[in-house]
Amino acid sequence: MSELVSYDLSDGIASLTMDDGKVNAMSIPMLRALHAAFDRAETDGAVVLLTGRAGIFSAGFDLKVFPHGPGPTLTMLRLGATLAERVLSFPFPVVTACNGHAYPMGAFLMLSADRRLGAEGPFRIGMNEVAIGMTLPHFAIEIARHRLTPAHFQRIVTGDMHTPAEAVVAGYLDEVVPVDELAARSREVALGLASIDLGAHRKTKLRVRAACLDALRAVIESELPV
Repeated sequence: MSELVSYDLSDGIASLTMDDGKVNAMSIPMLRALHAAFDRAETDGAVVLLTGRAGIFSAGFDLKVFPHGPGPTLTMLRLGATLAERVLSFPFPVVTACNGHAYPMGAFLMLSADRRLGAEGPFRIGMNEVAIGMTLPHFAIEIARHRLTPAHFQRIVTGDMHTPAEAVVAGYLDEVVPVDELAARSREVALGLASIDLGAHRKTKLRVRAACLDALRAVIESELPV
């Protein structure tokens, strides 16, 4: 599929693995590779299982892009925002398996998925923009509002990061398992979702997430124009 995102289709499950050889930064090439992988999964009618290389789901947006000016920055942010919107509204279930750290934009993708699993370990998960001197994008705020608990939604204003167990309480993850069980457990969850009524899943997903998707699409068009 791509040297950045591998694609394996088996038993109706499209396994997507991000691996840039480093920290899976959400660069423009990585985001384009993910969009292409979701294109293929949609064509295949597959449940998506998204994970990263050992020890890292994603370190978030590629900070090296920002100094290159508004053009590349806007492209990267729009690709990230539209990817999150796509995951939120994807016609088939999406499972994320967080096998390490998850900084924005990685956290945004987990918040957009249907089921989120994480590995036990000394990992940090969350939105740390404020802590590193950045203002959280409006699209990320809408995603966080939709999925985080009210108390933890407020904590994004201080850039808090969480352990995997804390991330379950906050709303970033649904469950945490030992790292050596994550692959098997996440596939088990994906296979279970492949057996539900996918038409009802799609329609219900769009109803449940209608307000979030409307708000997300509005800020993408107003703040991240093509």
